Amino acid sequence: MSVLMNYAMFPTDKGDSVSEFVSKIIKMIYESGYDYKLNAMGTIVETENIEQALEIVNKSYKILEPFSDRVYATISFDIQTNKPTGRLEGKVKSIEDKM
Repeated sequence: MSVLMNYAMFPTDKGDSVSEFVSKIIKMIYESGYDYKLNAMGTIVETENIEQALEIVNKSYKILEPFSDRVYATISFDIQTNKPTGRLEGKVKSIEDKM
């Protein structure tokens, strides 16, 4: 099984730059050992099941909770039960190979 989760989570009451807070979330993802890609609008994380993906969301919120009274989040999932992990790179490579 492969779960790709594309999400963004950040405090909305900390001004224009929230990189200080987002970096704490990215550090947690890095330390978790899951494959991920940071981009300008969010982060894509690949896990083996939905429970692991939701655990990352919960941990992300717990990181921000002490610093903020208001947190914004967007989350989307691509869940495939018939595919192993490795789609984070594979989906992009498939498109690039066809160009």
